[in-house]
Amino acid sequence: MIIRKYIEFFKSLRKKFFNPLLEQFLLILNKLEAIQESLGRIEFRQTRDDNSLGLLSHEFRVFSQWGEDGIIQYLVNTVEINHKTFVEFGVEDYTECNTKFLLINNNWTGLVIDSDSDCIERIKKNKIYWSYNLKAIEAFVTQDNINSILQTNGFKGDIGLLSIDIDGNDYWIWKAITVINPIIVIIEYNYRFDSSIAVTIPYHENFDRQKAHHSMIYFGASLKALCLLGKEKGYDFIGCCSSGVNAFFIRQDKRPNYLKILTPEEGYVMGKFCEFRDEQGSLKKMTPHQEKEFLQNLDLPLIQVN
Repeated sequence: MIIRKYIEFFKSLRKKFFNPLLEQFLLILNKLEAIQESLGRIEFRQTRDDNSLGLLSHEFRVFSQWGEDGIIQYLVNTVEINHKTFVEFGVEDYTECNTKFLLINNNWTGLVIDSDSDCIERIKKNKIYWSYNLKAIEAFVTQDNINSILQTNGFKGDIGLLSIDIDGNDYWIWKAITVINPIIVIIEYNYRFDSSIAVTIPYHENFDRQKAHHSMIYFGASLKALCLLGKEKGYDFIGCCSSGVNAFFIRQDKRPNYLKILTPEEGYVMGKFCEFRDEQGSLKKMTPHQEKEFLQNLDLPLIQVN
């Protein structure tokens, strides 16, 4: 992730002037990124044959924010998937994301979506965009346009994986999707809502986490709400990553017996990171429990999911 940002920075310098040392440094950075990818492949080989272990034991990180790369590799190599395609939205510049290693290591076909035009431009200028079958689309995803975006770009019916991380209307967007039928769904949950309640923020087409509340922790849905929605859409909840960010679902007709169905209480993981901002917008250190209590005491609307 950091390596790629340095690569892009030094590439921008190269446009202004040529320097042999700069060229050598760029070469080293590119090799470091290749080594990073290779380490991910090695870690995957060490865990792929053991189906008795839970999701957390398969975690490793190459391009994902946390351990999602390893879990994804475990799932796509143990679950029957005929259409090796993915959709991911909320990818920013595709430096840190859930599907980049899947694209490079497994040569899948994918569609990535982000609302930031600069981020999409950076993706299209990256070598990865031209080396693999990847589409990058600038769009602000809503429940009214998501299906047309997918269909217009050639994604419909069965696909291998869907990853949703938009820090807001995640529940409502997944609920609205009907034109694709992914086998694996990865979706962000807000651990501060606990595992015992099924709630989500109300749908607001232009929801912006930064504007909704200064704390930055009012967004998304609880794990239980997503589990209920998953069941309604024909998916089994099989666990979360160890960071307490993403939940994993498998389509019921494709779930192997060794992937145990979990309740929200069984699979819930509380996040250990701090994202809280004070009224001046500065990061303020609070424990996960303090963030959780703060959010529960906020007088902000939530919708109970049945």
